[in-house]
Amino acid sequence: MLTSNDFTGLLSDRFFRNFFPVPASNELLYGRVTPDFVLPNLTHGSTLQLSSYRGQQPVVLAFTRIFTEKQYCPFCFPHIKTLNDHYSAFRDRGIEVLMITSTDERQSAIVVQDLGLQMPLLSDPSCQVFRAYQTGQALGAPLPAQFVLDRQGQLRFKHLFSFLDHNASPERLLENAGAMFS
Repeated sequence: MLTSNDFTGLLSDRFFRNFFPVPASNELLYGRVTPDFVLPNLTHGSTLQLSSYRGQQPVVLAFTRIFTEKQYCPFCFPHIKTLNDHYSAFRDRGIEVLMITSTDERQSAIVVQDLGLQMPLLSDPSCQVFRAYQTGQALGAPLPAQFVLDRQGQLRFKHLFSFLDHNASPERLLENAGAMFS
């Protein structure tokens, strides 16, 4: 459950590895296949490999910022809820949404339960996938970002965090992912 005064677990190795600001330096090129990864899927209790979607369907990668199972980024918490609320709209169009967090598997399982997540929540506590996608970091966690990949795994859209435009809206992600069917 979301609480604002419980900081248990905040000061961890992950927090200190991501403490100093590193701006997003995303140099992934449009039209190129993005880095593959394998991560635990806490929503479905399995392991997920990104490349398994290649040749099948478009994918939205939604990197989110959760500090602990009780502490969410104030910009990301509403985005997580909104993406979850729109998940069926993505699925109805044949698009998968993969949410990636740096919380560990235990924390991520609590997030899935507390928020009633339907979309896959992938756990990347080492932040290797965040780094492969060059999302940046600050104050204890990687920064949020969103990427739309076509059916072949090629990058078609990216949105990197800024204080003026925190996260791409579900409508914007749907528009960019849906354009691949036109």
